[in-house]
Amino acid sequence: MDSSPALNYRRASYLKSSPNLMHCPDDTGAEVAFAGRSNAGKSSAINRLTENKKLAKTSKTPGRTQLLNFFILDESGRQRLVDLPGYGFAKVPLAIKNEWQRNLEAYLQKRESLKGMVLMMDIRHPLTEFDKQMVSWATKSAMPMHILLTKSDKLKRGPASATLLAVRKELVEYGDLISVQLFSAHNGDGLQALRSQLDQWLDIPRLDEAGIDELAAPNSEI
Repeated sequence: MDSSPALNYRRASYLKSSPNLMHCPDDTGAEVAFAGRSNAGKSSAINRLTENKKLAKTSKTPGRTQLLNFFILDESGRQRLVDLPGYGFAKVPLAIKNEWQRNLEAYLQKRESLKGMVLMMDIRHPLTEFDKQMVSWATKSAMPMHILLTKSDKLKRGPASATLLAVRKELVEYGDLISVQLFSAHNGDGLQALRSQLDQWLDIPRLDEAGIDELAAPNSEI
């Protein structure tokens, strides 16, 4: 059987924005969430991934900082990218921040179609307190996480590699549940590795008519 072709991330388009789990798209198919501090380069990473500089610019729009922003990769809408709000610099009352954290935690723990999370950290300031909180939420739900150490072009190869090794060592207790790589939206370093990870998470078996007939037919051995 031929393997499914790699996804075409250039086809990504905006679907909707949701304030909480209740207003998300139907919980079917597969989706991957992107999270990170407001200055970690999250929007730049999504735009580099999709080769669309205008796709993810939600952080500049007042009022949308507390929304989950959904993008679909084809007309079926069964494969989605989810841009979570950037955290760390929101100028909102504490009560609103707490409410958003509850909504985010509910999404991460209860969303059945969520297959993995990409967490972005500025390579010069990795593993902030909120980064660690995101790691905790994900691992409590057995949610696979792929960490991008963004802006890797800001460091020379030696220091960048040393930071990569240090972060991997810090997270070694989580085993295969968490992976880490260097990434630069500026020059595209690490782009193919990111796409390969997303291809695995977003893979949905494509059943042709023969496959559907086989599933529908009674099993003679039972």
